[in-house]
Amino acid sequence: MRGKQDGEEAYGKTEKYDPSFRGPIKNRSCTDVICCVLFLLFILGYIVVGIVAWVYGDPRQVLYPRNSTGAYCGMGANKDKPYLLYFNIFSCILATNVIAVTEHGLQCSTPQVCVSSCPKAPWTVSRSEYSLTVGEVFYTKNWTFCLPGVPRNMPVLQSLQQELCPSFLLPSSPALGRCFPWYNYTTVPELPGISSNTSIIQGISGLVDSLNARDISVKIFEDFAQSWYWILVALGVALVLSMLFILLLRLVAGPLVLVLILGVLGVLAYGIYHCWKEYRVLRDQGASITQLGFTTNLSAYSSVQETWLAALIMLAVLEGLLLLLLIFLRQRIRIAIALLQEASRAVGQMMSTMFYPLVTFVLLLICIAYWAMIALYLATSGQPQYILWAPNVSLPSCEKVPINTSCDPMAQPMNSSCPGLMCVFQGYLSTGLVQRSLFNLQIYGILGLFWTLNWVLALGQCVLAGAFASFYWAFNKPQDIPTFPLGAAFIRTLRYHTGSLAFGALILTLVQIARIILEYIDHKVRGAQNAMARCIMCCFKCCLWCLEEFIKFLNCNAYIMIAIYGKNFCVSAKNAFMLLMRNIVRVVVLDKVTDLLLLFGKLLVVGGVGILSFFFFTGRIPGLSKEFNSPHLNYYWLPIMTSILGAYVIASGFFSVFGMCVDTLFLCFLEDLERNDGSLDRPYYMSKTLLKILGKKNEAPPGKKRKK
Repeated sequence: MRGKQDGEEAYGKTEKYDPSFRGPIKNRSCTDVICCVLFLLFILGYIVVGIVAWVYGDPRQVLYPRNSTGAYCGMGANKDKPYLLYFNIFSCILATNVIAVTEHGLQCSTPQVCVSSCPKAPWTVSRSEYSLTVGEVFYTKNWTFCLPGVPRNMPVLQSLQQELCPSFLLPSSPALGRCFPWYNYTTVPELPGISSNTSIIQGISGLVDSLNARDISVKIFEDFAQSWYWILVALGVALVLSMLFILLLRLVAGPLVLVLILGVLGVLAYGIYHCWKEYRVLRDQGASITQLGFTTNLSAYSSVQETWLAALIMLAVLEGLLLLLLIFLRQRIRIAIALLQEASRAVGQMMSTMFYPLVTFVLLLICIAYWAMIALYLATSGQPQYILWAPNVSLPSCEKVPINTSCDPMAQPMNSSCPGLMCVFQGYLSTGLVQRSLFNLQIYGILGLFWTLNWVLALGQCVLAGAFASFYWAFNKPQDIPTFPLGAAFIRTLRYHTGSLAFGALILTLVQIARIILEYIDHKVRGAQNAMARCIMCCFKCCLWCLEEFIKFLNCNAYIMIAIYGKNFCVSAKNAFMLLMRNIVRVVVLDKVTDLLLLFGKLLVVGGVGILSFFFFTGRIPGLSKEFNSPHLNYYWLPIMTSILGAYVIASGFFSVFGMCVDTLFLCFLEDLERNDGSLDRPYYMSKTLLKILGKKNEAPPGKKRKK
């Protein structure tokens, strides 16, 4: 007994009775003011970074293609010409790889012109047209495929030598704002510099496939257009199933947990039986590891008896441990089940909490969209830089041309003696103040993204904790529950505890950024690592992952204490940790029982929606009327996977609320045990089921039976 008291004192003293305590404290003051000011200043700087990015950035460089003169297609003078045509797209397909072209914004070392529509038929300039003028060959057909400013009386041969007009056209389709040849076009004209039609077809096919072929994207769009309402129906089914599962836990939590536990024991028992059967067969055959020896082929070890014997022993030990835990911890499992039932009751009393994840989702979407906008604008800051380029600089006529020097694409040479000389895009200038600080600004944006995301998640946890704590500390339920517990908790959290939430979010953000840096280093040096270095790197990554998970656990319980008592982050985290350590066995049991139950709930919702979607979209549900027939789809798996993913998101949102409710009620339950003793002055606030399990009761006033 003395040892138990010493253990409790090592983790702090138990909470003392406070006659003025009636749930979440209303008279509180601002906490972690310094961190609040720091967070607000950081947000102000984040806004300044966004303004700087908006002023200096130009996302049109990514959203709209540029022609050889540097003008945007689909804007300004080219408003009616939204597509970009490459004179010789094979010069970039066959000269380099598609990935390199894509990384440079699909810029190729060939003239490019904005056009109103892509060519629909093949065409090649004939020798008889060399002596004609550009106006006779191109302009009379209303073709605008030549570079702007080419005079009508220029000979076609001269325009081709200077690459001012295309020498051939291929049937093309617009994709990503650019005209790409049809990858299924087989009648290709003879082109100079191209060895065979096969290489052209392969190049076209590879380019279109690498850039997300238009046909596939159109088919995907058509599938979504035909099935979006059925996807919404599937998501509605997921929402209803999630709500029903949570609300019905007050009735079926006990039997369901019992079934799940028996299921786990049954799976282990079958594993033991299977291992014994395999071991007996291999033993009778005499298959031993001594005959196999050491090998790197791990699958070979499944054919020796020692492997199955080791698996048999491990499963048997695990089965025995689980049975012992069930025997000795049955009381705590009953407490965990009662808390789950109480959480279901709390959610039923405050249905608005089930839809609070929508608020969190909107705030997270705003944070991500703002960061994406900043990253896009910063990436496109700086003026585009153009240099002189020629396909063959070794020609005598090109020796005096200043190749790779800056040039103006609007005034590129029209009568140069160097064949193919042109002013091409090289990149964006990095000489300005913003460009020199681009890396630092991007790092600031990433830090802002993680800090704001973690702060929004912390806000949701603290708000829900305040609402559910109001439920627990209401003695007469539901009469004593505040009218708007969720709204009051939201206002209270924003007004007093913005700094505390920012403090906890900052700690988690620093750990997450450390993990990202470690992953980046591992990715960069992976090829040069030996086995020892990989082992050390893996240990570091594992340690940081464990640290992140521990901080998430500690932050969650700290936010609960903040919502109840209104103290700063450090004090709340210490009190929560000490309280949990004084009841560590109950913590472990409740955590595992809750995880098992919520996992089953997610599998039930996601699996049910997935199976229903599969049978519906594949037309395997007989007897449906014509209005409920499945639509004809190109890829039936697309709406199925969308429905499954949406169902998982919905189930995770609902069950996160329920998990926060369980954690909050558990901490309140532990506080209730330490603060009160069931007397008239210090009655317990827990439910009658919990009182019965613990063998406790509240004293009734003389002459009157007090009902809870």
